[in-house]
Amino acid sequence: MAPVKAPKARMALPEAMRALEKAGTAQARKTYARHGAKDPMFGVSFAFLKDLRKRIGVDHDLALALFDTGNFDAQNLAMKIVDPARMSSADLDRWAREYRVRMCATYVAALAAEGPHASAKAVQWLGSKDEGDRCTAWALVGQLASRDETSPDSWFASRLAEIERTIRGAPSSERAAMNQAVICIGGRSAALRKAALAAAKRIGRVEVDHGDTDCKTPEAVPYIEKMWAHAKAKKFESPAAQERERESPRTRC
Repeated sequence: MAPVKAPKARMALPEAMRALEKAGTAQARKTYARHGAKDPMFGVSFAFLKDLRKRIGVDHDLALALFDTGNFDAQNLAMKIVDPARMSSADLDRWAREYRVRMCATYVAALAAEGPHASAKAVQWLGSKDEGDRCTAWALVGQLASRDETSPDSWFASRLAEIERTIRGAPSSERAAMNQAVICIGGRSAALRKAALAAAKRIGRVEVDHGDTDCKTPEAVPYIEKMWAHAKAKKFESPAAQERERESPRTRC
């Protein structure tokens, strides 16, 4: 009779923090700071975080403890090992409020999109007076457009109209999130491709201040067309159908 394997030992918070601290570099800290990350942080590469996630697996309790440290790298790891189904509405609100880093803008949105509160959070955050909440909301709209098969296209068409109506007067960071939402909506279906392309042409070039980084604002029209060409070449019905076959950006990036 084959021996029974012992269950994998759970990694404790102190052990996880030691591993993160050991993996940090000064160069990564400088790079992350340019993208909006703030101390405390160790400067851990995302490749190392991915390897650490494979070792840990899903550990919701550890994720909550990591996030509560306030450490940038610990919070990144928390995003990768948390259980989306166990995140409460209040948890999502707190994580969205406390984690606002340009370089990882989709993490909270992807997390929300994978759990039971996705639609409610999109509506709530879109209506917020807080710019950061709205940025997270537009990222969530993009995630839902790419991954949620249950929401009607009409809901995304309404979001396109809202973007077209308000993007010119929105703050820089929100304009960036809106532009990305237009691109994601344009990959959802053939009808929304047409609607998003038309809206993007009317909106024109979107100007965004990316600070002291090499980031560029993608032009929606050519980006949408490129997505569709790539998806069709890979025999997918749409870019959204292709994205649904991939790992969540929360864990793959």
